[in-house]
Amino acid sequence: MTTIPLVDLRAQYQSIKDEVDTAIAEVIAASAFIRGPHVERFETGFAAAVGARHCVSCANGTDALYIAMSALKLRAGDEVIVPAMSWISTSETVTQAGGRVVFCDIDPVTHTLDPEKLAEAISSRTVGIVPVHLYGHPARIDRIMDIAQTHGLWVLEDCAQAHMASFRGSTVGTFGIAGTFSFYPGKNLGAMGDAGAIVTEDETLAERMAMFAHHGGVRKHDHRIEGINSRMDGLQAAVLNVKLPHLSLWTERRRDMAERYGRLLSEAAGLKLPVEDEGAQHVWHLYAVCVEGRDALARQLREREIETGVNYPTALPFLPCYAGHKHVPEEFPNAHALSEQTLSLPLFPEMTERQQDVVVRGVQKALSQTRRDAG
Repeated sequence: MTTIPLVDLRAQYQSIKDEVDTAIAEVIAASAFIRGPHVERFETGFAAAVGARHCVSCANGTDALYIAMSALKLRAGDEVIVPAMSWISTSETVTQAGGRVVFCDIDPVTHTLDPEKLAEAISSRTVGIVPVHLYGHPARIDRIMDIAQTHGLWVLEDCAQAHMASFRGSTVGTFGIAGTFSFYPGKNLGAMGDAGAIVTEDETLAERMAMFAHHGGVRKHDHRIEGINSRMDGLQAAVLNVKLPHLSLWTERRRDMAERYGRLLSEAAGLKLPVEDEGAQHVWHLYAVCVEGRDALARQLREREIETGVNYPTALPFLPCYAGHKHVPEEFPNAHALSEQTLSLPLFPEMTERQQDVVVRGVQKALSQTRRDAG
């Protein structure tokens, strides 16, 4: 039996091979390796796709967060609220930009920032909120924005897993002051290396972020501020320009596969399936189920040559780097439970129904075996 991967980047490349190879050859022929026309074309095209006025490209999704928070001018003592369940980029960039990270528990249904807990986390030192559209599901951004506006806070959306996800018809990344994106190869829109971007409606903020990402200058040798070196290279931009027109179709394919998983696994005892909240359009970067005995299920699926993923095995407040915060699981019960129960099943646009059927049967058999062993 052939291994069924969590994501199949080779299959995606083969589906658009001629387009990608031609684009890469053009970059090499023109020696357009750093910024240049391919990067400019991507910034324009991605801004239009998202529905934002400005797109500032950069080297990766982590830099996107750091650049945005630095441009928002965090000061020592400023608190920024982030969800307790995310990749560490969401929280570490707060500290790197000069602020203090404050964790907030997640909603038990959507697994995104819980608006009810958010209000409790706000203090007189809070300046901003970073909701994460986790796994491709939009956070409850309407309620988050209402709370932010009531308290005079900025909202920076972490859209690293949610390219073109939407809430009530508007694309994520367009609700707050800015939205950050990662184009890591395995993302729904992925480069062939690292790349990232920030979108915003604010022209002044866009100019400040672009300056900061380019050594603080608007042009070479004209450095208005101290910045960093975070540039999207021409090869990655060329690949992204090829992929961007395919993203809509790939997203619909992901949605179809997620709906099919939901039907085929609806009777699987002990398995909690992901949902799509009212008003939200999930783009299914990950199909993350919850199950007691997650590690046993993953092991049994691996024995059947079915790859799975765990995102994330430790909630952010309990990572060793945050030991100084002295958090305990009771403070973030939903994030703590999710970290012990979540398992991502294979889902990618090129996945066949036959492959999906193998995954479904593997899950069903593994759960049945677990029940027999327990009984």
